[in-house]
Amino acid sequence: MIYVQHKRRKINNIKKDFPDAIIVDVTSKGTMPMVQFSPFYPIENIPIPFSPDHFSESMEGIWQGLKVFNGHGIDISKFKITSMKGLKRTVRKFGIPKGHQKGIESNELLDYITARKLIYLPAYKWILDNKLTREIAQLKALAAKQTLILLDYETNGDVENPNKPLSHAHLVKMRLEGTF
Repeated sequence: MIYVQHKRRKINNIKKDFPDAIIVDVTSKGTMPMVQFSPFYPIENIPIPFSPDHFSESMEGIWQGLKVFNGHGIDISKFKITSMKGLKRTVRKFGIPKGHQKGIESNELLDYITARKLIYLPAYKWILDNKLTREIAQLKALAAKQTLILLDYETNGDVENPNKPLSHAHLVKMRLEGTF
């Protein structure tokens, strides 16, 4: 079995609930090679959806770079960040997002859930299928032997739930289970 648990949950409590589990941190605070699952990790040369011949260094660069606010369009500089810092474009600084632009050259604005489905999911799946095949195989091998716990700062696995950010660990779990 594969489960997603909150990164801030005490490891001892996770071990009480899952005594035989292997715990893998897939956040930006994880260690190599599993840190590469983090959307902030500069996995390099990720095709930007709906943007032929344009690439981003990280998944988060795509997500934040295509975000549009009142008075603030996309920010293509986010595509080139490799430090895992300075990627976020926050409500506090920019206000409520209007949506995500459907690619670099488009004028079409996607709502949050549609952007998840047409931008985030395909781009993250591309990363899993093209950049992290070895790591996916390692996690599959671990999960075949015993319970696997993936740590993430977000635990929402429902793509349709707009109230919470989507957990990339859930997407990894789905990929491992063959449902993504």
